[in-house]
Amino acid sequence: MKISLDNKAALVTGSTRGIGFAVAKNLASAGASVYINGRSGESVRKAIAQLAASTRKSSFIPLPADITTDAGLASIKQTVPHLDIIVSNAAVFDWTDFYDTTNEHWLEHYKANVLPAVNLARHYMPGMFDKNWGRVVLVASEAGFNIPADMIHYGVAKAAEIALARGLAELTRGTGVTVNSVLPGPTASSGSDEFLAQYAIDNDIPAAEAEVHLLQRIRPTSLLNRLASNEEVANMITYACSEQASATNGAALRVEGGILRHPG
Repeated sequence: MKISLDNKAALVTGSTRGIGFAVAKNLASAGASVYINGRSGESVRKAIAQLAASTRKSSFIPLPADITTDAGLASIKQTVPHLDIIVSNAAVFDWTDFYDTTNEHWLEHYKANVLPAVNLARHYMPGMFDKNWGRVVLVASEAGFNIPADMIHYGVAKAAEIALARGLAELTRGTGVTVNSVLPGPTASSGSDEFLAQYAIDNDIPAAEAEVHLLQRIRPTSLLNRLASNEEVANMITYACSEQASATNGAALRVEGGILRHPG
């Protein structure tokens, strides 16, 4: 299967590193013009330099903006006239005991993980309907179904994101526009090597055993039994953005290594 996204304009939020970076690389390799988004102009410039060096068929456009702010969203809307593809990937998370969270803590997660997708979809989906083609992908998490006790606020925000994707999909009935969520599990981030090294020290285990030990502790039902790579998650997202995924709509696409035991 060859995915072609020639002449498609795509925005990947939070695309200066991690999953978003890998998605941007995939979409550009398939022919899309990709807006690279991060909070600072410097991080965006560095990401584009890395992407351009590793992607022969590429078109990257800098789009620094903080999508959690009204000013950042207004900047995007003023700069980008139309989008064929939106990958809402930028997010925040932390491990905080439920009893230590505040209302502001909960609102911060909702504001960062849910509202950017709401605002981008509200602005750009009408244009997708006009062209009768579009792809919207919300990068949620298996934590939206499998709410973690040490990150309840994060899990609830991700559950809202999954529900949002399904609700938006209901608006696309009979059109060439699709909306899906993608559910990664624990994924190797840009700082995972350092984290695992410290984890091994903290738990007095060999560094080579740290990844499996961590997964068995925090996600014991994992069938993958390791962290997924950014590229593995990005491949699922790229498929959801493709022409070939035209019959995949309103779905919560799992790429979490078998953590979730329920089928479907």
